[in-house]
Amino acid sequence: MPVRQRRRHRESLLPFFSCFSCDSRGVWFSSLRLHLYQAYAADGYARVNNRMAALVTTFGVGELSAINGLAGAFSEHIPVVHIVGCPSTISQRNGMLLHHTLGNGDFNVFANMSANISCNVARLTNPSDIAAQIDQALRECWVHSRPVYVMLPTDMIEAKVEGERLQTPLDLTEPANEPEREDYVVDVVLKYLHAAERPVILVDACAIRHRVLEEVHDLIEKTNLPVFVTPMGKGAVNEQHPNYGGVYAGEGSKPEVKKTLEASDLILSIGALKSDFNTAGFSYRTSQMQTIDFHSDHCIVRYSTYPGVRMKGVLRKVIDRLDVKQLSVQPSPKVDNEVRKNVDKTDVISQAWLWPRVGEFLAENDIVVTETGTANFGIWDTKFPKGVTALSQVLWGSIGWSVGACQGAALAAQDMGAKRRTVLFVGDGSFQLTAQELSTMVRHGLKPFLFILCNEGYTIERFIHGMEAGYNDIQPWDHQALVDVFGGAKTSKKYAVRTKDELNKLLTDAEFNAGKCLQLIEVHMPKEDAPRALIMTAEASARNNAKTA
Repeated sequence: MPVRQRRRHRESLLPFFSCFSCDSRGVWFSSLRLHLYQAYAADGYARVNNRMAALVTTFGVGELSAINGLAGAFSEHIPVVHIVGCPSTISQRNGMLLHHTLGNGDFNVFANMSANISCNVARLTNPSDIAAQIDQALRECWVHSRPVYVMLPTDMIEAKVEGERLQTPLDLTEPANEPEREDYVVDVVLKYLHAAERPVILVDACAIRHRVLEEVHDLIEKTNLPVFVTPMGKGAVNEQHPNYGGVYAGEGSKPEVKKTLEASDLILSIGALKSDFNTAGFSYRTSQMQTIDFHSDHCIVRYSTYPGVRMKGVLRKVIDRLDVKQLSVQPSPKVDNEVRKNVDKTDVISQAWLWPRVGEFLAENDIVVTETGTANFGIWDTKFPKGVTALSQVLWGSIGWSVGACQGAALAAQDMGAKRRTVLFVGDGSFQLTAQELSTMVRHGLKPFLFILCNEGYTIERFIHGMEAGYNDIQPWDHQALVDVFGGAKTSKKYAVRTKDELNKLLTDAEFNAGKCLQLIEVHMPKEDAPRALIMTAEASARNNAKTA
């Protein structure tokens, strides 16, 4: 994250922290909210602007409310600076019995909890060390693309700290590989790449998180190889590129995608996170003998691991040194939004029809947020326009994450001055967990499209376990009235669609597409319908859950 204009000489900590925001709201948009939702918003904010976000919480009650959201950011490699306002150093030293504590005099207990989901913990208790601690925390946050925890006692807010280092921008460059080790790995990669008969590229989430998308696209352009993405890698690759072949997730893939990738004799796997939902229940049918894995801090060529050799430098040298005349290039599967193919004789909005139709509604540079549920699996069958940024929480999978993330994403786009639409797809069950963020969106004047998929409960849970179980049912809400309750009656629009024709009419309406205000759309769908990828993954998950030692 570029550091904003630094202030001169010695300063108190309060302006010191504000100096690294994208703007004032970039850091403080969640400063006074003690809810989990704002941790979700910080997560979404960081994903969209590809920089750090910051979250400010109160000691104890506030930070524990946010810890789930920070854990999700840690697991999915999202850089968030978590700043916790805590009791003064004097109060801590005297072990005072203060509110928001456990009453045992231990003021480090919450920082210790967060240490396991942070790549750096900075306790700002000594003014002579504070400037260096903050710089180190910010660098660790950026380089590792994971949250850091900053503990700020009340008496340190006005403390005088070193000011000289503020004259020099913070060094956020990634560590360089040791040249000889890097060259050796590059030579090994090129040997196998030049010899392969059916090589392909597979792009996953950490290619996005660790900022190698420029290298990825340069590699695609130079090699002309077929390129695929994982579910967590959606949006990493321009899906309008002729080499784009679709989403690979083992048994959850389209047949032609599965066939092409699993028949490959060399997979260049970039930034892989092989979780259960990202692989459709660990259903990959690929061999490590035919795989080269590029990671943020190591590379694996077949069964040989090269620790400390980072993918960014290796990819750049591979691009520069490869000989395209020695490459064997196979055609990519053709990817389309198969709307006509999935039209049936009914008026019902089915999952199979909806997601390709969404692909025709989306526009270039849209931000698409999908909830961990039917939306996350359905979006696999949506071909994106150029420049779309996709947000999903496939690994951590906290229900309701998408609503808070949508708020953060829309705010990031607004703060960046980008004319980008933010489009959310969330189930009616998941929406009930974090619906309060609708109020925050109204307050900030954000203008997202909020598609609420009304299918009477937790569909993903029904397919994993309990199709008719009462615990997967929900109390139906009047979502349109909720917009009014949260103060959006005069600034928002509400719709309900129950048929394909009604949804088609809405999605082709010019005023609706313009997105000039917050728009909430109830999309009514069958209770027991699910995307094909969800059904396949749920079956695999059920089998894994049933296994015994």
